[in-house]
Amino acid sequence: MNYTINPDFGANAGNYNFHLTPPSTPASNSSAPVSVALLTSNATGDPDLAPGQKRPEGAQKSIYGEIPQIPVLDAVDGIKFDFNHGIRILFPRNEKTYHVTFMDVDTGVILYSNDTVPGAFVTSVKKFYIKFRLIIHEKGNEKPIFEHDMDLADKEVMVQLPVGTIGDSIGWFSYVERFQLKHHCKLICVMTPWIATLVKDQYPNITFIGPEETKNYRPYASYYMGLFFRGDVDNQPIDFRYIGLHRTAGYILGLDGDDLNDLPPRFNLSAPRQIKEKYVCIAAQSSSQAKYWNNPFGWLTVVKFLKDNGYRVLCIDKEKVHGTGLHWNYIPYGAEDFTGDIPLQERVNLIKDADFFIGLSSGLSWVAWGCKVPIVMISGFTHPTNEFHTPYRIINYHTCHSCWNDMRENFDHFDFLWCPRHKGDERQFECTRLISPEQVIATIKKIPTFRPK
Repeated sequence: MNYTINPDFGANAGNYNFHLTPPSTPASNSSAPVSVALLTSNATGDPDLAPGQKRPEGAQKSIYGEIPQIPVLDAVDGIKFDFNHGIRILFPRNEKTYHVTFMDVDTGVILYSNDTVPGAFVTSVKKFYIKFRLIIHEKGNEKPIFEHDMDLADKEVMVQLPVGTIGDSIGWFSYVERFQLKHHCKLICVMTPWIATLVKDQYPNITFIGPEETKNYRPYASYYMGLFFRGDVDNQPIDFRYIGLHRTAGYILGLDGDDLNDLPPRFNLSAPRQIKEKYVCIAAQSSSQAKYWNNPFGWLTVVKFLKDNGYRVLCIDKEKVHGTGLHWNYIPYGAEDFTGDIPLQERVNLIKDADFFIGLSSGLSWVAWGCKVPIVMISGFTHPTNEFHTPYRIINYHTCHSCWNDMRENFDHFDFLWCPRHKGDERQFECTRLISPEQVIATIKKIPTFRPK
């Protein structure tokens, strides 16, 4: 059983007298843990960090907006409940004692059934989509005084995407729409505004807000999209390493069947073509050295091959130079410099008319996915199931590979040179060092839109 205290909570408590209650023994038919505590208003924990690990000074701490600190729905006798980040039930401090039960309607499994104490705040540990049934009795009385089955139809439901993650947000977004269509809810999507501009006009039935606006809403339910690390199966039903970066959103939102298939988001592709010559867009930079194509002759050889075949090669990364310490990565030699911090829609306007795109397991490859162009993806540290399917995926299975999806390894967000199996030895980053330019060129030649000179 977990216990957390928000020291600022009591100032906003109104007429409730909150306190931490001692654990009581779960009933014999309880099959899952709960928290009996006061909760913070944001998602619990920090999925990026190991126990005892701290973020570097100045690093971003909050990646989500807020949810209401006090449950927004009224039950009976002053009891309040909602489904914001799991089921939450708040009992006032009065003379009565209650027995609370909640269960998973779809499986019939009782998740919790126990007596409460005055002032208790009970919440499920599992925070992903579960169709909850809530039943409340007065202690000693077999007849319920309150029952409620969660029903999202016509309710305000908030789905929060973490701040600033281009690839993740784009990869997850189509699952957000599929969730809204399945449940017919009034969906509020919390999304970084400069990423939301890519999709908001294409999805008029979804309300888009930024994290700072969440305090103005009192949703019936809310869910957090994310990659939750170190084996977390409380915020996600299945470790994302099993199922891939984008599909984890579908699992968190309780989707199944065809709703878990790859489906890129809809972008505005109506802008006129800007460049009359045939061209290719490339993106060579990323947030971690493991994601780079680390073959020293890779980009040099491929760019030359494309230019020899009459192509303009446009590098559209945000940064011309990126790295840390003594390790820096530069725009590929021979590519035209289209780098810069410009709106994503302008990137879309350029990518959509390229004959194809060449990139890494990184954000701009996910942008290209929505532009409906052939994508050559060069990656070794992720398994092909981690990203959307492209027939032009390049990986070398003769090397060490797929550490990102290895359940024995945990990604370190604060180590730019993360290479869990071979860091510091002669095999470091061999997953992409040993992807040859000849392998990439052979794949390019298979693309129907490739036009040799």
